[in-house]
Amino acid sequence: MAAVTAEHLFADYFLPLYPEDCRADLPQARRTDANPARNPALYAHLAEAARIFAGMAPALFGDDLRLDFSDASVHRLGAALTRARRDAWASKGAPGTAESELFNVVVHGAAYLGACIERNHGGTWLVRRPLWESLVGLRSAAGEAELAVFHWWLKSLADDALGSEAAAPGLADRYRTHVEVPRFDAAAVPPLFVGERKLPRITKPRYDVLYKYIKAHLPELRDLGRDFPSPERFDELGFRWIDVLVVGGGRMVVLAGATATGLHLFWLDGTGFLKAAYFPADAFPDPVVRTAGEKLEVLLAAEERMVTHELLWWGP
Repeated sequence: MAAVTAEHLFADYFLPLYPEDCRADLPQARRTDANPARNPALYAHLAEAARIFAGMAPALFGDDLRLDFSDASVHRLGAALTRARRDAWASKGAPGTAESELFNVVVHGAAYLGACIERNHGGTWLVRRPLWESLVGLRSAAGEAELAVFHWWLKSLADDALGSEAAAPGLADRYRTHVEVPRFDAAAVPPLFVGERKLPRITKPRYDVLYKYIKAHLPELRDLGRDFPSPERFDELGFRWIDVLVVGGGRMVVLAGATATGLHLFWLDGTGFLKAAYFPADAFPDPVVRTAGEKLEVLLAAEERMVTHELLWWGP
């Protein structure tokens, strides 16, 4: 059985319902403002579609996901998306018609996602034609973005985004990465310390060495936290060295540790471990992690090619 991809879902269930001129030039349709006069009726239609989706959800999912337009509700929604549910929706109503349940789930679900961004993060609708192609404009510390919430849904219903071995990000992952992380209120994080502090490289990383280092250089960090790698796992990773970077004016520290196969980053604040990231990398040359204003820059070699990654200082 062929894999279900976002492209197949789009071609089978949505493209036949596009106006002929939009089908003829999709890129142009996606660029064109379909509401230059700012007609409030179009925004009201999107808001009503979001409310319809929230009302549909108990029947669609067989459970009350508490779709209250909060960020948390998007994570509950993302966790409820499964292949079985997608296939059940796809079986109801002919593909490529307005009677398709899959079509209705996605177009109303896209409106719900946009409404959550609008209510919680100051997003603004950028109306397109057809209406479900509408984007959400968002300003954040990462810059300005146009979020394609309809396409997030399609990608999140593809085989590679569903299941326990998903290789592609799901709906909640996309929301976290493109909305919650950039809009995170970093200024509200209490500082670990105030002022400059020299934090030398840990040249012989072991868990006991890290523990002593923190006591000596970061006494404000009383605990690494429950989810930091265990002593056994930490030593198993085989760090060659660890740099300790102060970010956010002393609000967090980042442990950047190089191994034979890549670079691990760990973010910690006053409560301990917050999150981690991993970048595969060649053993030579050494990767470099440096602060650059609101961002972290990661420079490394991967398969003998130099690569630069940019992250916000509070992590992915």
